[in-house]
Parts: sequence; structure tokens; C-alpha cells
Amino acid sequence: MLRPSALFVAVAIVAMMSLTASVELAMGRRAISKSGVVRLWAGDIWSAENSQQFLDPYSFTHILHGVIFYAGLWLVAGGRMSPAARLIAAVAFECGWEMLENSSFVIERYRAQTISIGYYGDTVLNSMGDICSMMFGFYLASRLPAPATAVGAVILDAALALIYRDNLILNIIMLIYPVPAIKNWQAAGQPKD
Repeated sequence: MLRPSALFVAVAIVAMMSLTASVELAMGRRAISKSGVVRLWAGDIWSAENSQQFLDPYSFTHILHGVIFYAGLWLVAGGRMSPAARLIAAVAFECGWEMLENSSFVIERYRAQTISIGYYGDTVLNSMGDICSMMFGFYLASRLPAPATAVGAVILDAALALIYRDNLILNIIMLIYPVPAIKNWQAAGQPKD
């Protein structure tokens, strides 16, 4: 079984996050919000600060990524990979997603098919927060009993749908096969000026 040292895991994660940040900067993503303000949290999905600060409501979907990656890697690799090796693989997947998510193709798809009309991509700061959120989800999944993790994931995704009219499942549906009724329901939650 592959058992990387804690130092190797930390170096690998920092290297992957640094590579992701470098690629995103090269793709034209901003390091921080256009406003120049840096915050830990931006809670309004309709705000220009959404996807620009370290954490936002979509950070919870990245926690779910961590739970899914933990479960998927455990099912595929089982005892052949240590939890540390699976964490490295999960961070690699999440970094790959962050780079893809911030590509012009995916940004335009979000803008055209989802409620994210004003979405111009994550800042590098937000991408780093998303990766950290995924690692938190992975950690929770590694420590909690599988049934509790599964129930918690369902409750979290349902709460996101109720509070923000968006969640991981709706995000995937709308990105792959947009449903106008879902888009209309989500848009009805936008605050009126």
C-alpha cells in the first residue's frame, strides 16, 4: 500500500495548488476581487463578490466534492491506497476541476445556461478556498461513519437548494443539460431592486 509521509503530502498539495493558481493567472483570472477587498466570506450569491472571496455559498458544494472524492477513491482503490494517497488524488481532481471550471468554455456555459449570468470566473483566492473546502469535506468523510456522512451530504445539498435555490445537483444538471423550469425557479429567488 502506498503510504506517503505527511511532509510529502503537504508538499504535493502546496505544489498542486500553486500550479492551479499559476494556470488560472495565465488564463486571465484575477488574483483577488476587482473591488480590491479581501474577505473570508461573501454570502450573497447575487453579489459581484460571489466567487471572488475565499469562501462563498458554493464552498459548501466543494465540501460535497470532498465527500464524493473520498467515497469514490475508497470504492475504487480501497485498501490499495492510504488515506493520504487518496487525499493527494482528490486534490489533483479538485485542482483539475478548478482549472476547467475557470476556462472560457465553462464560464460561457455557466453564463448561458445557469442563473450565473454575471459570472466571469472565480478569483484565484476563491479557487484556493474551493480546494480547501474540498479537503475539509474529504477530512470529514474520512472521520465520520459512512451513513452519517451520506445523510449529512444530502441534508447539506437540500439546505443549499432551500436557502440559495442552487446546490451541487442543480449545478451539475444545469451545466450538462439545462432545464428552463429550474433556471426560472432559481431566478425567482433573485432579490428585487
